Amino acid sequence: MKRRLLLGAFGDPGHAFPMLALGRALAARGHEVTLQTWRRWHDAVEAEGMRFAAAPEYPVFPTLERPLKPYQAVVRAARETLPLVDEMQPDAVVADILTLAPAIAGELRGVPVATLVPHVWPVLERGWPPYAIGARRPRTAVGRALWGALDRVTRAGLERGREELNETRARLGLAPLSRVHGGISADLALVGTFPQLEYPREWPASVHVVGPLAWELPCEDVELPPGDAPLVLVAPSTVHDPDFRLVRETLRALAGEPVRVLAAWNRRPAPAGVALDVPPNARLVEWLSYSRVMPRCDVVVCHAGHGTVARALEAGCVVVACPAAGDMAENAARVDWAGVGVRVPRRFVAAGPLRLAVRRALGDVAMRARARELAAWAAGRDPAGRAAELVEAFAAGARAPAAAAS
Repeated sequence: MKRRLLLGAFGDPGHAFPMLALGRALAARGHEVTLQTWRRWHDAVEAEGMRFAAAPEYPVFPTLERPLKPYQAVVRAARETLPLVDEMQPDAVVADILTLAPAIAGELRGVPVATLVPHVWPVLERGWPPYAIGARRPRTAVGRALWGALDRVTRAGLERGREELNETRARLGLAPLSRVHGGISADLALVGTFPQLEYPREWPASVHVVGPLAWELPCEDVELPPGDAPLVLVAPSTVHDPDFRLVRETLRALAGEPVRVLAAWNRRPAPAGVALDVPPNARLVEWLSYSRVMPRCDVVVCHAGHGTVARALEAGCVVVACPAAGDMAENAARVDWAGVGVRVPRRFVAAGPLRLAVRRALGDVAMRARARELAAWAAGRDPAGRAAELVEAFAAGARAPAAAAS
């Protein structure tokens, strides 16, 4: 049965692209899909068979010129989204974890609301380190006890978030929530990552780890460096690293190594005074297709944004993770824990440490085999299709059977 579905996504690629993948799958199944996101993705949304709706774009952090606090922005954005909900009369809303406005607007109109989490699950167990600091889950009782001593601090932060969200809900006439992580639906949460990157736990029946939801911009093929030596891809963040430090240092690190290097600068001009010296064994391109290039690579050096990490593992590449900001440190920790890559802390992003990290990534037989195992897992699944099935059942009012790794 055809459904009307409203999707909402934060505009950064790491959040917009997974929702585009889900929307494409839903549209292909015959549903009427509207995606509300930033205007920069207007053409991409329509090209995938969806209707585009412009999301309110407010600064996330207040400034002197724009003194708008995050939850004030949510109130305004939710009110601005209500006319879209009233017009569409959707059967369900699926909101990105950072995008509260369509979720709250849907709740105000009594529409079922689901959440898409486009990275590893951020809800932690007692005795685990805080999310996104880059620490791995403890392996011993002593480690769990040490991290457990910080639970009170972590809990206090979550409680502050709950209070702020409830203040927002009160301004919009909604009842307060008694649980933390109120931005995640208690009815259906889709987790777009590899289950192999998730720590073992008891999963709620409403949470489904479906696998990475992959989407990318159209791109022409690029010429690879000549030869048959191992190929190392340098895939920096599209948001962070404005001075091209990762690209510059990796090119320096691998200039004399028996490898080929392909690096992308993501259509961002280098700032004044920054030189990108490209050695004979390397090529530097403005943009490239991960889905076409990564299957030909052996190692991917990146900032550990989830989308890049997931693409690399889908292709069976070992990851050299150099986290810069946000949840990148958490992704790097999971890569290390899963045995599919090497971590290089931000303070060590220099030619020497990067050279050693790439050598280890190429020489560790077990690590390369584990990366290929994840690629084989991904090859046999359709994460976007599975997510679409769960959304269909949710919109129809049927609860899908519990499955941590769908």
